[in-house]
Amino acid sequence: MLENCTPATVDYTLYDSYSDISYDDSLKPCVKDGVKKFRSYFLSTFYALVFLLGLVGNSLVILVLLKYKRLKSMTDVYLLNLAISDLLFVFSLPFWSYHAIDQWVFGDGLCKIISWIYLVGFYSGIFFIMLMSIDRYLAIVHAVFALRARTVTYGIISSLVVWLVAITASIPELIFSESLTERNHTTCKPKYPGNSKSWRLFASLGINILGLLVPLAVMIFCYSMIIRTLLRCRSEKKNKAVKMIFVVVIVFFLFWTPYNVVLFLQLLADTGFITECQISKDLDYAIQGTETLAFFHCCLNPVIYFFLGEKFKKYVRLLFQNCALPGMLCKKCGLSITYYSESTGSFYTQSTGDQKAL
Repeated sequence: MLENCTPATVDYTLYDSYSDISYDDSLKPCVKDGVKKFRSYFLSTFYALVFLLGLVGNSLVILVLLKYKRLKSMTDVYLLNLAISDLLFVFSLPFWSYHAIDQWVFGDGLCKIISWIYLVGFYSGIFFIMLMSIDRYLAIVHAVFALRARTVTYGIISSLVVWLVAITASIPELIFSESLTERNHTTCKPKYPGNSKSWRLFASLGINILGLLVPLAVMIFCYSMIIRTLLRCRSEKKNKAVKMIFVVVIVFFLFWTPYNVVLFLQLLADTGFITECQISKDLDYAIQGTETLAFFHCCLNPVIYFFLGEKFKKYVRLLFQNCALPGMLCKKCGLSITYYSESTGSFYTQSTGDQKAL
């Protein structure tokens, strides 16, 4: 979900994998001062932006779901869990933002907890996007079976399974992450026992497989079957449904594929398969750019899966209607807020109380 919007095994930039100086195969120093300076400005600013947007957007989704939707369907359950996953994901970003500017000052305990929370949010967010694809597949392709399968109870059970898998897959991060001081600079990163290259290769491949290949394969299958089913029937909403499907798949692919590809190349550099200094620098810059796309996806999840729904604007108006603060502020500014009334199908202007027919 963001994957959500990952730490060392997922995103080596978070753990200061760029040193001030690294060494290639000829043992000549590879100075990366420019990369480190770029990271301190770029990543710290971007983390703060994603944190604010993700916090506001996903919190609004949760409020609307709990207040108006009441979790009456499997889709509502998945939407709620996706929003929670994205909130977990963005919760850790202020810590990594400060880490990018300076160093890790939060101690060994928080290093383990924040790294673990971050990865749990990443995995669970991706998995819930995959579950929502399966949910749509059942609703459209197997409509009769979906009447029995798409219940709140099954939605809760499948959500618990997803959380269990995400937590289990993230346990190595909780175990191995440590606050380490190297050359008078403290970082938060995994410290693997024994052959660290094998551990890092295993962790990176796990991210690529669980975080991209499996979800993407499931989404492509589900949405290809959905499109084929929709094209066979005549419906006024067919074109809109097909467009939404393409948006979901294309956005997921564009935002996450570059990041996973560069992450794998970064692993090859870290394990010694790529040793040229300039290539190493280019990968450092590339992973920051692709990370920007991947992290921003957790801010788009509310838009893609909820904000574009037909009833969302109505629920937001009702939410603000029941909140005194927006009304007070608008009255002081001489502005008016228009709300939608479900019972009458009319709009009301708060400052005047005049009713406008829908």
